[in-house]
Order: sequence, then structure tokens, then C-alpha cells
Amino acid sequence: MRKFITADPATALVIALTVGLFIAALAVKGFTHDLFLEIAVFLVSGKLILMAKKNAETEQRLGRQLLEIKALLEASIRQSVVKRDALA
Repeated sequence: MRKFITADPATALVIALTVGLFIAALAVKGFTHDLFLEIAVFLVSGKLILMAKKNAETEQRLGRQLLEIKALLEASIRQSVVKRDALA
């Protein structure tokens, strides 16, 4: 399994704050009924972080695909110009 490494400092800050606040809530409230609420909030935060990671990966993949399409179009245009010049 790959280790989650983010280049975005804001995401790293959110992760650190989420974990820190969860631990602080455990220390203040203890293991009571409110723990379920804190766990739910923690899980929602985790889900948002995972969704942001997946979104960033998708964005990078789409960027690479767009660059490939651009290169193919440029090659096709150059090839058609060469053919047109050869016919002229």
C-alpha cells in the first residue's frame, strides 16, 4: 500500500488539526457517550481527506491525458502540413 504523501501544505495542516482536535476531545470528554459523535466527525473528516486525495490524483491523470492529446494533435497537424507541401 502506498504511503499518503501530500504536496499541499494546507491538506497536511488539516490532517494534523483533525487528529489533534480528536485527541483533545478524547482528553476533555473522556470515553463517554459523546465519543460516538467525535468518532463520526473524525470519520467524516477522514472521508473528505481521502476524497481530496482521489480528486488530486484524477486531476493529475487528466492533465497527463490532455498533454498526450495535445502532442498527438500537434503531430497530426505537422504531418498534414508536410503532406500538403509535398503535394504542392
